[in-house]
Amino acid sequence: MKKYKEPDFQSRIAAAADARNEVMAKLRTRAPVDPEVAAARTAAAQAQEAAQQEKHRLARLAAQERKAAKQAKAEEAAAAKAAKEAKKKPELTEAERKAARDARYLARKNR
Repeated sequence: MKKYKEPDFQSRIAAAADARNEVMAKLRTRAPVDPEVAAARTAAAQAQEAAQQEKHRLARLAAQERKAAKQAKAEEAAAAKAAKEAKKKPELTEAERKAARDARYLARKNR
């Protein structure tokens, strides 16, 4: 049984050139494309590309609108939270709490 021998660099280059020549020969033998058909294909491709660009533009606009709505909602929530904090009673200090508690005890005692 023969041992497998890897092809050297020159033989690989020759094989690649042969393959390239075969592909080029196949392309040369194909019938030429009718100019009207080529123009129709080009127009279709351009129309498809324009539609794709419009789709991407609309997607970007929708994303910007969602981002703006989200930001407005966050600002509204922050404003509501700030208003809620403003309505809240201020936090009493320890001394003020003690004085209020003593006043309640004294009022209860006097009843």
